[in-house]
Amino acid sequence: MASVSLQQLRKSYDGKTDVLAGIDLDIADGEFVVLVGPSGCGKSTLLRMLCGLESITAGTLQIGGQVVNHLPPAERGIAMVFQSYALYPHMSVYKNMAFGLKVAGAGKTEIAARIRKAAGILKIDHLLDRLPRELSGGQRQRVAIGRAIVREPRLFLFDEPLSNLDAALRVQTRLEIAKLHRQLAATIVYVTHDQVEAMTLGDKIVVMHEGRVQQAGTPLTLYQQPCNVFVAGFIGSPKMNLMPGVIVTASAQGAQVRLAGGAMVNAAVEASRLQPGEAVTLGLRAEHVLEGRAGSEVFQCQVQVVEHLGESNYLYATLPDGSEVVLRGDGEHAVELGAPLTFSAPASAFHVFNGAGLAMRRLQPGNMLASSRGRSASVAAQTEGTPA
Repeated sequence: MASVSLQQLRKSYDGKTDVLAGIDLDIADGEFVVLVGPSGCGKSTLLRMLCGLESITAGTLQIGGQVVNHLPPAERGIAMVFQSYALYPHMSVYKNMAFGLKVAGAGKTEIAARIRKAAGILKIDHLLDRLPRELSGGQRQRVAIGRAIVREPRLFLFDEPLSNLDAALRVQTRLEIAKLHRQLAATIVYVTHDQVEAMTLGDKIVVMHEGRVQQAGTPLTLYQQPCNVFVAGFIGSPKMNLMPGVIVTASAQGAQVRLAGGAMVNAAVEASRLQPGEAVTLGLRAEHVLEGRAGSEVFQCQVQVVEHLGESNYLYATLPDGSEVVLRGDGEHAVELGAPLTFSAPASAFHVFNGAGLAMRRLQPGNMLASSRGRSASVAAQTEGTPA
């Protein structure tokens, strides 16, 4: 396998507008990196530049310490798994997996050994004589992955490989890809829109927007310490609640924020760079809500929509000023639509973003997941009246 280094990588089609505007990224040998971002952010273009299907306008791309800017795809030591399976319909599974090796000049004995090994890893040994039309969607995707494995590349590239599968197959195939990464110790760059895929598969997640890297880091880092409003709103499902406010007091020990409806909130963030009167955005994740008045910061809201998920539910509610919030509730308790609700959160749960959308460092991010577990879901039991 190999490390990958991108230094000020740029892509422009007209010489004026950058599709990718100076990407700096280092991928370690054996690392699983997931590229996420909205449609049009440049993640698939970046993947195509890695494999040589798109030219590089400026910057340097290294794979295994070798500059590959002008190398053709066949000489880069990469293998790509596309969104579509791209299997030859008239060839058996065995011949589909063998085709690339034959073109490369590999011998029959070597081809057979590589295919047996890959088929064993993916548990498709019994499918080698079948045609693609005789396979399920999940089986076809495993064949496409097997075709990449037999090439023994330095770098695996996956372009939304699970998007054509149903929900159950997505989960199964996601687990197989995770196991494959551990077995092969492979360097993988993986593009997806799916939050769950990104959070569960990646050693590192790279969030992209408008051709730029917004933040790169471990899933937990991006979740607990998003560097700006965009990352905060993109990572997590449902997305973080973001509420406009104004700084009342600020210091290295915390900030007091007045929300649009007049509520005062204390946030445990390093806020020495903020000034009284400065407009900010307050962030709070749905699962960090505490039951009733258990937390230090108390809110009143009214439930508008309830999504039942079985073990929990999501409550879509409005604050007195009309702002919308999403809360995670206890699925064992019913909540009446229109019912008033009291919820709270500790000061350590809040994120604060300045006027430019940049995050202030949270003082206690590591405690939140543990502190909210077990009791943060029972706001549903705190309804205080009947439907309006």
